[in-house]
Amino acid sequence: MQLSTYLIFDGNCRDAFEFYQRCFDAKLEAMSTYAEMPDSEGMEIPESARNLVMHARLRIGDQLLMASDNAPFCPAPYEGIKGASIAVGVDSVQEAERLFHALADNGSVEMPLEETFWAHRFGMLTDRFGVAWMINYEKEAARQAGR
Repeated sequence: MQLSTYLIFDGNCRDAFEFYQRCFDAKLEAMSTYAEMPDSEGMEIPESARNLVMHARLRIGDQLLMASDNAPFCPAPYEGIKGASIAVGVDSVQEAERLFHALADNGSVEMPLEETFWAHRFGMLTDRFGVAWMINYEKEAARQAGR
């Protein structure tokens, strides 16, 4: 079984995934737009939504981050990403600092990246696209306790 994160954006999925691709030095495996949807699906896509992202898939290490823009045929208005954070475990202080500062660029820091009782570095931020992140480089004792 594999558990993956799927994010919904309000028209800026392409920009977000290009940003994440740079931050994580990740591989963009797929990105398709609503314009690419076959007519046989029977959904009428407004001209203004044809270039929105229908599905994107980014490979970060051995994990997948997937997303789309809010579907143009979705009756509910987009309300943002609420009540969730993406937790990222890294293997060094340097990687924690690099990733935290890259993701925080033009975003907001909720908890500065600092040493805690369980981690060499831990911090929380919301990036420029409204996605909440937790960056964690655990101390050995915390890693051992989690096994």
